[in-house]
Amino acid sequence: MQVKKEIISFVFAFLGTMTASGQAESTSVFNFLGLPSSAHAMSLGGTNISLPDDDASLLFQNPALMSNVSDRSINFSFLSYMQGSKVGNASWVKAHGDRGTWGVGAQFVSYGKMREMSEDEVEMGEYSALDMALSGGYSYALTEYITGGAVGKFIYSKYGTYTSIGLAVDLGFNYWNEENAFSASLVAVNLGGQVKAFGDHHERIPYDVQLGFTKKLANAPIRFSVTMVNLTRWKASEYYSASGDVSDGRIFTNHFQVGVDLLPTDVFYVSAGYSFRRAYELQAAGAAHGAGLSLGAGINLKKFNLGLSYAKYHVSMPAFMITAQYHL
Repeated sequence: MQVKKEIISFVFAFLGTMTASGQAESTSVFNFLGLPSSAHAMSLGGTNISLPDDDASLLFQNPALMSNVSDRSINFSFLSYMQGSKVGNASWVKAHGDRGTWGVGAQFVSYGKMREMSEDEVEMGEYSALDMALSGGYSYALTEYITGGAVGKFIYSKYGTYTSIGLAVDLGFNYWNEENAFSASLVAVNLGGQVKAFGDHHERIPYDVQLGFTKKLANAPIRFSVTMVNLTRWKASEYYSASGDVSDGRIFTNHFQVGVDLLPTDVFYVSAGYSFRRAYELQAAGAAHGAGLSLGAGINLKKFNLGLSYAKYHVSMPAFMITAQYHL
């Protein structure tokens, strides 16, 4: 039994190093749900719930955004992350009548093989670790400008011989005024809990409430995005360990992710973003160069979309993401 406990402790420690998230998230399960799901969103700071893109992978960010996706679109994303791990997602979106849109998706993180050690530090063999989530949802145009959406998730994690199952729902609303090129969204993500825990103690799912807007300038090919995250957590103790030294001003700014798109043509974009919280935590870990910064570019053709992005989520190596979509 001691060996199994060490497996779980090691895996949670390993997962805790894989994102620039605070202590509050490290005590919850299924934190892989917070990883970037879209190359374009990643290039704009990591999370973007108001991007009016034809991008099916945005259903993992805000289910209401499915209404902006072309009928019968299939989307694949892959993220190069920690060495030995594989991270990706796939999604499919289909229109339903004049106002509705269906969507399904899958997310996965494979951490590869790890050494199993006994309490005496004797190698016992190898084990694997895997996270995955299956999603299905629907969005509906409530008015000419407002769309609502919901996505249900079946979440599964397996670390060695330990498994956990969770159920959760994402709820989202989006206001999109195409004439003014203004989009605003409100999202509640990961509302649910563990159905089956790793052990005797059930841990919480990393729920969040997020608010964001995107605005394109009227007389320039520039579009700005601002996303506020972790709106249910405003105390330092909910972000950092008891020894963390952080001011009230830092706590406030760490809720923001900002991004800008340069749109020289209708089919091409270049993006840059900044996450204040990720910058703070990476700098505290010793990664001063490029902490919090993200970059990207993409093309949006009639039948095919492609996006590439770069960011740093860990001190050891940068992360790159590619998102490809095809309209059947």
